[in-house]
Formats: sequence, C-alpha cells, structure tokens
Amino acid sequence: MATLRVGTSGFAYATWKPDFYPAKLPAKDFLKHYATRLNAVEINYTFRQLPKATTLENWVKATPEGFTFVCKAHQRITHIQRLKESEFTELFFKAIDPLRSARRLGPVLFQLPPNMKLDLELLRAFLAKLPADVRCAFEFRNKAWLVDDVYRLLEQHRAALCLAESDTFEIPEVLTADFVYARLRKSEYSPEERSEIAARVSRQLAGGRDVYCFFKHEDTPAGALYAEQLLAAVK
Repeated sequence: MATLRVGTSGFAYATWKPDFYPAKLPAKDFLKHYATRLNAVEINYTFRQLPKATTLENWVKATPEGFTFVCKAHQRITHIQRLKESEFTELFFKAIDPLRSARRLGPVLFQLPPNMKLDLELLRAFLAKLPADVRCAFEFRNKAWLVDDVYRLLEQHRAALCLAESDTFEIPEVLTADFVYARLRKSEYSPEERSEIAARVSRQLAGGRDVYCFFKHEDTPAGALYAEQLLAAVK
C-alpha cells in the first residue's frame, strides 16, 4: 500500500509558537513535538554542511518509528560542482548513512540552481553513480530541463521529478518514479487550493505511488498547519 509522508522544510522555528509549538516549549524539544503531529521533515541543514552522526542519531531517538527524514543534497554537489564530480557525493551519502541504517531516510533532493542549463549527458552520468537503494528527486529551476528527454532519463533511473511550485514558478505534474516528491512553496494556499492538493495526493496514492509532500516553513506556522491539515484530510 502506498504511503503518505507530509511535513515542512525544516522544524527549528520559534516563530511557530504558539500556534504550532506550545508557547513554553524549549527549542531542544521542537523535533519531538513536531513528530507528534507530522510524519516527515525535509532537512535543509544538509544543504549547507555535512551532518554529524551524533546529530542524526539524536534526531532518530527524538522521533517515533516510521518518521521520515528527507535530506537536501549539499550545495557543493548541486551549486558548486554542478553534478560534475562524484567524490563529494559519496561523502554526502556516507554522512547521512545513520538515517539510512535506521530506516528513516526518505528521498534525497537534488535542487539545481536557476542558472544551470540543460545538459542531458551530465545528468545521465550523475544518475548512473547514485546509490541504487536511495530514492532521489531532482528539482529543476531552469525551464530548459522540463523536456521529455529529461523525464525519460529520470524514469530510467527511477528518480522523481520534484513537483515544486511557488508564486512565480510551477513544475508540471510529470510522474517519473514509483514515488512523488512535492514542494509546495506558495506564500499562501486558500481552502480551495488545499482541497485540490488533497485530491491530487489521494489520486497519486491510489495510483500506487508513495507521496512525500512538504510545505514552506520560515516566518509563520502556516506551512506546518497546512501540512497537518493535509495529513488529516487524506487519512
């Protein structure tokens, strides 16, 4: 049976008090509380630095069985080396291995910079070097990548096209893997839009695909509350 994992991009936000986190909750208990209400989180921390094993082990201890961590690939892979070198990619996967060993690792998100142009052969070579037992998703922020040749290449390697949307950009709903990865980052979602999202997610689950869905985080708890509503609506 297909599974649904819903959360936000990050969890360590005091600005979510008191509507999501209790007013007096200490920061050290944010993740523990978060995991009582949502079942996944997208970790942007790994975009900036390689995590320590002890940090990941503590995250696992703070969350229940089945809670999923989704990691954004380090910027050195996507923004500095731009998929061209594999040694640091191997170091990255080694760094997040505690999550994989604990069976808490969801997909890894490779977010490419907006000024990175289409290069099929580069993508092909990079996909071939990724570990076969880790789900991977690709977020393209340059429209040149949104073509059939890229979709077919992702399909061949069972990698997902990240269905990202914002106030200015939206990726078409092209499903290239046995799972769906969605990043919902508009500044606001109306009740009608949230109902449409729930219907879309239900359809994807009914098609046999696991779904990972993450709302925008940051200044207000709106994304966390949207995520909680979606999880309840689809259940």
